[in-house]
Amino acid sequence: MPHVPGLRSVYTKVGRLIYFGRMLDKIRLHATGQLPADYVANVGDAQFYVLDGRCCRFLGVAHTDIRERTLAGGTDGEILAWVHARGAARTDEECHTWNRFILKLGWRDERSAILAQRIKDGGGYPGKIIETIIDHIEVDEGRDPAETRPWENI
Repeated sequence: MPHVPGLRSVYTKVGRLIYFGRMLDKIRLHATGQLPADYVANVGDAQFYVLDGRCCRFLGVAHTDIRERTLAGGTDGEILAWVHARGAARTDEECHTWNRFILKLGWRDERSAILAQRIKDGGGYPGKIIETIIDHIEVDEGRDPAETRPWENI
């Protein structure tokens, strides 16, 4: 899948969290019919392993509630503050652990087989280093984390 306009990198932080802003982008793009069909199955918290679901469970707020708040408007920071006020209080340490956990999905865990299949389905991505689900998302959308090393800024 090529770069999707309006869909930011997983590595982009909102507040203390990576991925949260991407989830908001997916909500907004889906609501306007601009989210590619390949992404729609990964919107929401109905599936246990999907990143949206993991993020919602970490924050302690249902995706439908975050969706409603996001579509009501406001900045990403305002939406995150709203989520924090309603969900599970998270320490800096827990947010750091969340960030590191998401970055390593697919590396020697229950998602490793899925990652291998995605790489195969994508043609192998010759010359690219893909070790995690996030690496795959980034490379698949035209970014090269091995080249830019964005994890160093988290």
